[in-house]
Amino acid sequence: MSVHDALVLINRAITEYLSPDSGSFDADTQFCSSWFEQYGWNAGQFGEANVLAQAKGTTVDGVKAAGVAESGGGKVRLLRWAEYESDWDPTKDDRTPVWEACHQMIRRLNNSGESAAGELLAKMPEKGEAIRQLAYHLYTLCERKKWAEEARAYNELIGSWHAIVEASHDTGHKGEQQGLEL
Repeated sequence: MSVHDALVLINRAITEYLSPDSGSFDADTQFCSSWFEQYGWNAGQFGEANVLAQAKGTTVDGVKAAGVAESGGGKVRLLRWAEYESDWDPTKDDRTPVWEACHQMIRRLNNSGESAAGELLAKMPEKGEAIRQLAYHLYTLCERKKWAEEARAYNELIGSWHAIVEASHDTGHKGEQQGLEL
């Protein structure tokens, strides 16, 4: 086993120990969650981001290509939900981390309401439960750090989840219940 592979496994074990739900997230989401916990929406040094990305099993270029971060001038910063592409379609995106899906759901909910968020969820039903879990995780993190404004966005998604899932079913999604027990 290479040192890199060992670091990835060790980091995942630590992540699962500290936050059991986050261990099931994709590598890009694990990177974003850890970076957000350290820096929030602020920029940090590329070198630190590169080490963290490698430990999580991804790359800075990968999270940049996924559309969730910007990198340049020796700095890396996560994009806020309002900065995400407004015409995003998960069925046409070949790299969709749960982090991106969650923040696109927040963007859609805030800009267009529960029905529109449900339409978006209907296009990625397999991510529903992970999106909900990430929103809970990030809400808890923001509350702990006393980031009230950031916590509000995650709380609104969680609070609207039932209506969003119902709207996704109304638009044709008939798959898993996405954390909603009927």
